[in-house]
Amino acid sequence: MTRPAFVETRDGHLLAYRDEGSGPPVVFIHGWSLSGAIWQPQLEYLVANGHRVITYDRRGHGHSAKPATGYDYDTLSDDLAAILAHTVVTGATLVGHSMASGEIARYFAQHGGKRIARTVFVAPTTPFALRTDDNPEGTDRAAFDQLVLALEADTKQYLTAGAPSLVGPYAPPEMLKWVLDMAYQADPVALVKCVRAFTETDFRADLSTIRVPTLVVYGTADLPMIACNAYRTSAAIAGSRLHAYEGAPHGLFITDRERFNADLLRFARS
Repeated sequence: MTRPAFVETRDGHLLAYRDEGSGPPVVFIHGWSLSGAIWQPQLEYLVANGHRVITYDRRGHGHSAKPATGYDYDTLSDDLAAILAHTVVTGATLVGHSMASGEIARYFAQHGGKRIARTVFVAPTTPFALRTDDNPEGTDRAAFDQLVLALEADTKQYLTAGAPSLVGPYAPPEMLKWVLDMAYQADPVALVKCVRAFTETDFRADLSTIRVPTLVVYGTADLPMIACNAYRTSAAIAGSRLHAYEGAPHGLFITDRERFNADLLRFARS
C-alpha cells in the first residue's frame, strides 16, 4: 500500500491522504471511527478501470492529526475543501459513507460544491438524526447520550461490539480485524465529538443546495433509521436516485463489494 501524503488544514493540522491512478477523479470520505483505508477495494477497482482515486483520513482518525478541536461540520467541510484544492481535482465524483454524508452536504452549502460533478451517499446519517418538534423522524437525544456514555466508559469495547453492525454478524474474523484495526487508531475524544456532531447537526437546508446528479444507497439489514435517512436524503436532493441493497448491513460497500463497485463505476461514468 502506498504511504500517505499530507495536506495542511486551514487551522494548521495535517490530514493523511492517498492519490492514485489517472482519469476522472473519485474522492472518498470514510465513516465514523474508520479511515481512508476502508476504501482500498474501491481504490484498486477504480484505478484498474481508468479512474483517479483520492482517499483521506478525517481529522482524529487514521494517520491524520488528532487535535482537540475541529469536529464540527463547518471545519470538517473546510478539511474536505483543503484536500480538493491541494489535489486540484475537477469534475469529481464525491462518495461519503455514514457520517461523511454530512461533510458532503455541508461542503455544498459552505463551499458551493466546487470541483464536484456528482455525489454518492452511502448509508447516510443525513438529513437530521435528532428528534425535535419539527423533526419527529429523528432519534431521542437520550439514546445518543447512552451511546456516548458507553463510548467514554470503554472505547475499545464499544468499537469491538459495534463492528458486526458494519460488516454483518457472520463476517470472517480477518474482516473484523481489518475494520477494528482502523477503528482502534481513532482518537477517543474525536470519536465522542464526531458522534455529537453527526447526531446533532441539522443538514436539511444543506441538502437542498446539492444540484448535481446524486445516488443514495443503503442496506436493508442496516438500522431502520438509516433506511429512513436514505429516503429523506434522497427526497431532499432534486433528481437523486435511491438504491436499496437487500440484506446488506451498514458497510454495504464492504459486504456487497462487487455490486457496489459496479454501481459506482457506472455512476461515475454517467
